[in-house]
Amino acid sequence: MRASLLLLADSRLPAGGHAHSGGVEPAVSAGVIGDVPALADFLRGRLATSGLVAAALAAAACAHALEGGDAWALLDAEADARTPSPAQRKAARAQGRSLLRVARTTWPARALEALAVVSPDGPHHPLVLGAATASLGGTPHEAAAVTAYNAVTGGASAGVRLLGLDPLEVNRALAALAEDVDAVAAKAAACTDGPWTALPAASAPLLDIYAELHLRADLRLFES
Repeated sequence: MRASLLLLADSRLPAGGHAHSGGVEPAVSAGVIGDVPALADFLRGRLATSGLVAAALAAAACAHALEGGDAWALLDAEADARTPSPAQRKAARAQGRSLLRVARTTWPARALEALAVVSPDGPHHPLVLGAATASLGGTPHEAAAVTAYNAVTGGASAGVRLLGLDPLEVNRALAALAEDVDAVAAKAAACTDGPWTALPAASAPLLDIYAELHLRADLRLFES
């Protein structure tokens, strides 16, 4: 992967990703995650469901941007349809707004400007990731890879912060997930050959429930 694309996957990118746990915080509160093996299982499940959906949307967005398409509202609606939880939609759009602000400044492109007017609440995060990848000359597969990678690394970092887990052990768990990340990226990228309505729609009901509970929590470290 080219160096410029690594910036999109860098946790130091000032796009607010550190404020979102990907469902790890409510899972910790529910007692589902308490150690590294449990965190790894959670991340594997997240990658296979919401991670796959996000990666496919990012790949589709990258392909659409490279083609010079203008149907961003339709793709954003497909993202909405695959995000049944209002809390999850709110988080996805908040992250999308933050990343879009960075991307428009750093890698200006027509597609990013078009995404800026898709919704008053901001576009879904995977769409911005895909369009930003295209503006860097990246491919749909690379957009899917960055998105799949983000699906596990953000939650892993949150687990360290919330539970004081050994960072070396967490990193070893992430290394064990590398092949899964690659497989999800490849599967997501392959979906760009078909219509958007056929994009993956894997469900993760427990993540949706956690998101709604987290939004109503009196005390929380992360936004989502």
